[in-house]
Amino acid sequence: MSLPEAGRGGEPLVLVLAGPTASGKSALLRRVFAEERLCAAELVSADSMQVYRGMDIGTAKPTLAEREALPCHLVDIRDPSEQYNAGDFVREAEAACEDIASRGKLPVVAGGTGFYIKCLIAGIPACPPSDSGIRAALKAELAQKGAAALARELAEQDPTSAARIHSNDQYRLLRALEVFRLTGKPLSAFAAQSRASPFRCLVFGLDRERGELYQAIERRCAAMFKAGLPDEVRALFNAGYTPDCPGLKAIGYREFFTRDAGGAWSLVNKLPAVEALIVQNSRHYAKRQITFCKGIPGLRWISGAAELSAALESALREAEQQQ
Repeated sequence: MSLPEAGRGGEPLVLVLAGPTASGKSALLRRVFAEERLCAAELVSADSMQVYRGMDIGTAKPTLAEREALPCHLVDIRDPSEQYNAGDFVREAEAACEDIASRGKLPVVAGGTGFYIKCLIAGIPACPPSDSGIRAALKAELAQKGAAALARELAEQDPTSAARIHSNDQYRLLRALEVFRLTGKPLSAFAAQSRASPFRCLVFGLDRERGELYQAIERRCAAMFKAGLPDEVRALFNAGYTPDCPGLKAIGYREFFTRDAGGAWSLVNKLPAVEALIVQNSRHYAKRQITFCKGIPGLRWISGAAELSAALESALREAEQQQ
């Protein structure tokens, strides 16, 4: 089916696919666009960890062959030591979608980072939700470095908030830093009204029965270990990356690390225990993803490629009629 030119002068049509880890989002999109060739499309990754170079196996990053069959944006654009947040994503995803649409192709935003997707659709919220991963990392830094060090960081990133938050007020100190690391914007900037997406978004969530999803998580984790995930983590560690880096805080990486009595990072030797912990953390994460997806505006749950193809064909026909 050809992609209509309608929307280039107005709101470009963007397909959005959310869903929990291991639910099969990437496989579904490859089937619809690379194999069945419903229309010309390019992907925009909404995965907060696929942005990092060298983190391929543990993030289930599309292979080079898969990216050749279905081009993918916002993959391999940061080093694991660099921060990447919702503000970065919205800015870069919007630019990518506009570029894809300008070339007569359908932008397809897909990934498991529901907060990124929600921000793309509805704008950065006036009060960003808490992020358990970032909050845990900040608490660890607080214990290791002390409140004064975090207060200095806040003064550099958000002087307005730093001026009104005492270093002894650990809750507000961590919250202000959490917001900045999550969105790339100071807490004081969220008094402004959120900006809606400039696109016409067709939003879906890929649904899977809970037991089936958990089995898929176990199979994926086992496949990652077989594909060399421990070697990938070791290579990152040897290159100087640790869970102090934003990238290696990800599930599938941080479980490989432990601290010694002096606070130095080292790798865990008992790989079966690491694999079991990754499975457990991935299951918990999947539950949180499903809950968050329910709050994404306009999201409709689907179970497979047939439903996605039918809905997209209907939307494309409607766009043609509006030309």
